[in-house]
Amino acid sequence: MYAAYFAPRGVVRMAQMGSLIAQRHLDPFDKLIGIVGEAGSGKSMLVKGMFPGLEMTNDDNGVNVRPLPLLDPVDSIFYAPHTYHVDIRFEMAFTQIGELAAAINMQLNKGRRVVVEHFDLIRPYLGRNAELLIGVGEEIIVTRPSIFGPEPSEIAETVFKSIRYRKMAHTAEDLCERMFWDEYRDEYRHGDVKHGFILQFEEKPRVAIPLIEEYVKTRIADNIPVSFKDETHILFGEKEHYCTGPRMHVRNTGEIEGFHLLPEYYYDPVSGMYLLVGRVGTDALQDRDYSHLNTFEL
Repeated sequence: MYAAYFAPRGVVRMAQMGSLIAQRHLDPFDKLIGIVGEAGSGKSMLVKGMFPGLEMTNDDNGVNVRPLPLLDPVDSIFYAPHTYHVDIRFEMAFTQIGELAAAINMQLNKGRRVVVEHFDLIRPYLGRNAELLIGVGEEIIVTRPSIFGPEPSEIAETVFKSIRYRKMAHTAEDLCERMFWDEYRDEYRHGDVKHGFILQFEEKPRVAIPLIEEYVKTRIADNIPVSFKDETHILFGEKEHYCTGPRMHVRNTGEIEGFHLLPEYYYDPVSGMYLLVGRVGTDALQDRDYSHLNTFEL
């Protein structure tokens, strides 16, 4: 009924995840694709990965794509797009939601595909559910609803609750990176774990884990503001830090709860990498069975 993936941080990994989801779950005959999740959670980048080349009408320059292609369709069957994109929350600033719903249904009835972000907002006006429904929070949830559900509001409730862990983990991950930046920049990869993050190294780092943890906890206690600078940088206070997912952070470091690092660099015999694992959330402090961190809760 469901498939779940960790929602990666950074635009490249999110686009790659979109490509993977398209390969595994997208049917060529799917017409209505619904995406739910908070603003900045990576929905648009996931869509770009699923549908390379699709014109995104909510990009920074997308406001200039007027009239909205969905609302101003080309009648010719030879020149009309096969797939339309619409961000409901974005477009509600310009168009009544009932008009958006009518335009979506019109294109679906013509056999076109429509990819809808913030699908939960327009579902009550459409009279139909999505054929493929995707929620983006700490995890990416992929499901094929039937007339018995799930409804996008249910998926939205789940991902809205979990996104806070992703924001905390990403901010804590960037704080950890600052300890490695001078010596190990570009020498590690990123990975995911439930309520946390992984930094992967080909050689075991020489930096003691207690020192990293102490540094990060000090920065958390300092309650440093975290802000977006541009598409590849954030600011910790006034200090610039490279980040390819700059919209997915808490507002200040003091919002990170329960941060701790696992006590050693774990060696993964499959990848041949040494793993530094960080976790967030007050419940994570109680979980010391490190072999079952990714246990799926039904």
